[in-house]
Amino acid sequence: MRWALVKVCLAVTAMVVVAFAVPLGLVIKEMARDRAFSNAERQAAAVAPALSITTERDQLERVVASAGSDSGMAVHIPAAGGQAAVDIGRRRAAEEDIATVRRLGRASTTEVPGGSTLLQPVALSSGAIAVVEVYVPESEVTNGVGTAWAVLAGVGVALIVGSVAVADRLGVRMVQPAQRLVEGAHELGEGKLGARVPEEGPNELRLAAVAFNSMADQVVQLLANERELAADLSHRLRTPLTVLRLNAASLGDGPAAEQTRAAVAQLEREVDTIIRTARDAKPQTAAAGPGAGCDAAEVVRERMAFWSALAEDEGRKWRVAGADRPVRIPVARADLAAALDALLGNVFRHTAEGTAFAVDLHNGEDAVIVLVSDAGPGISDPETAMARGRGSGSDGSTGLGLDIVRRLAESTGGDVRIGSSVLGGTEVRIWIQLDGRERTPGGRGHRSVRRRRQRKLVSTFNRPRSLP
Repeated sequence: MRWALVKVCLAVTAMVVVAFAVPLGLVIKEMARDRAFSNAERQAAAVAPALSITTERDQLERVVASAGSDSGMAVHIPAAGGQAAVDIGRRRAAEEDIATVRRLGRASTTEVPGGSTLLQPVALSSGAIAVVEVYVPESEVTNGVGTAWAVLAGVGVALIVGSVAVADRLGVRMVQPAQRLVEGAHELGEGKLGARVPEEGPNELRLAAVAFNSMADQVVQLLANERELAADLSHRLRTPLTVLRLNAASLGDGPAAEQTRAAVAQLEREVDTIIRTARDAKPQTAAAGPGAGCDAAEVVRERMAFWSALAEDEGRKWRVAGADRPVRIPVARADLAAALDALLGNVFRHTAEGTAFAVDLHNGEDAVIVLVSDAGPGISDPETAMARGRGSGSDGSTGLGLDIVRRLAESTGGDVRIGSSVLGGTEVRIWIQLDGRERTPGGRGHRSVRRRRQRKLVSTFNRPRSLP
């Protein structure tokens, strides 16, 4: 495209220069010729008054000498009234040309070696016609024409070079953004998801760059969502795997029991591998849309009914509080169930058999608190546990369970806290915002009001309750 623009501009500029320079050069040449013959006519006109008065040779020679060079001017007087013909100066024109001018009675020009001559007829007092011959050399006819043509040629070349340079710069402005767009498309096609194109250049290419960057962001977002979906679905498989592991542990000894336990352990390792490899990018989770939501109390009762059977098999005491009446939250039912299964699965997985646990639900004015606590050893480093995708390699944790809970809370404008429970172990507190407001990082007043509300809810919520 760049060289095409240069060629087009070169051709157009060359045509314009030729169209204007050639006629202008011809006009300049004609003007130089007219100037030379105008000077010759003035010289001939200076001799005409003297010829109308006298035909004496001496007087006419002085007049010719004063009017111009005697080598460039000649006067031809015919014989009349008994006087011989008089020729003053050097004759260059042919006798026939002089006779023709004398007969026609009007000026004429004729070509002679080295230039041209102007033949000007002048009427004498005797009635005869004299002819004044003025020699115009070729150098005088073309005086200044060569310089003018050279100037025109220089101007034309300068215009062509300048137009080519401007076209090249314009071509670069158009070609470079297009090349960067092509390179970005190739990089994105090769799997380099961070490839972006600078939004610069002509308006059309800038809009194309904006569309490309938007498309690349959408591709990254879609891939991240797909990875998150794969990780979340894989993590949800850990709930039935936990049940299988617990059931396999109660099978006793024997080859079949050992094979079952080995198969469950292998399946659990494969699920953990899928979870770790699927979460390569930062996921994005959107809050539930308008009108979406579920009854948190119903979900808590349903999941506790599932986990209570396993708790009885392991001799665990459990308790549910606050789930006796409906509690609407702006969270999808499947997401809340997945979060509860993640927390309760961690209790069964990371605490010894017989460890008690509890799930409490409290409905406030603008928030709902879900509290999952246990009587286990607790978490030594809550910050590491909450970090995305960072599980402790010693216990085989993928770190995804708490991250699922955190994203669920943050999608409503809430948060998740890890602390010590009244049972003596770990307490995971899920704060679900009911009005969907985003938290303002910089507002101190907003944080202070929010903290006072949280302390009020937590102080009410953390009153000691006895396990059954």
